[in-house]
Amino acid sequence: MDKTVYYCKLYDYYGELLTDKQREIFEDYYFENLTLQEIADNNEISKNAVHKTVSAIIKKLENYEHILQIDMKLNKLKEIVKDEQLLEQILEIF
Repeated sequence: MDKTVYYCKLYDYYGELLTDKQREIFEDYYFENLTLQEIADNNEISKNAVHKTVSAIIKKLENYEHILQIDMKLNKLKEIVKDEQLLEQILEIF
């Protein structure tokens, strides 16, 4: 799976656990497709600070997944449940 897609999935699951600033930077980088320099300019910080923040966010999201395993469990569930209607109903719970 493409890492960008994976990180966006993790963000969907765990984004609310990030600070407002972390969410803003993640969304600018992954959803708005802004460059590190553009994000740095918009936030009046260095490009290096943006890079470090993005890296820290990714580590945090991966750590949440390591502990809670929501993505892994959902993938297993999708493998087990073959009835599309039932799967949709189950996924609505999440």
